[in-house]
Amino acid sequence: MKAVVSIIMGSTSDLPVMEKAAAFLNEMEIPFEMNALSAHRTPEKVEAFAKNAVSRGIRVIIAGAGMAAHLPGVIAAMTPIPVIGVPIKASLDGMDALLSIVQMPPGIPVATVGINGALNAGILSAQILASGDDELMKKTISYKENLKEKIVKANEDLKAVQYKFKTN
Repeated sequence: MKAVVSIIMGSTSDLPVMEKAAAFLNEMEIPFEMNALSAHRTPEKVEAFAKNAVSRGIRVIIAGAGMAAHLPGVIAAMTPIPVIGVPIKASLDGMDALLSIVQMPPGIPVATVGINGALNAGILSAQILASGDDELMKKTISYKENLKEKIVKANEDLKAVQYKFKTN
């Protein structure tokens, strides 16, 4: 089994957020790898990773970082592979990371999800891969259908909640 998605985080302190992407990819049976790389502390390793990702068969990169969140952008600058940035809430309520990731210069796009939005990054990576994989597309459609079912069930459960002035 060869990884097609790479989950990269600035440090293992980001794991509680990034493992949501890992759990989703695992559920969808998408092979992935996880590594900690720092744009500031291990820039040469980030460069080697980014430049070799295509030849290793990686098709989507999910990169999470907090504070001065340069990791997703640095990776995107050195690879043609789609990069999904996950801003991690480490300081300033995560706004510093969000702005660092989303404000990329022309030619270096990073798809960016919400603060601590690793689950959405996992889902987006599955959708990107599913565009060329009919079986994965079926799994992705099924996942989305299950989201609808959760809301239908939630409304059924809400019917049991009683208040004097509640009308439904």
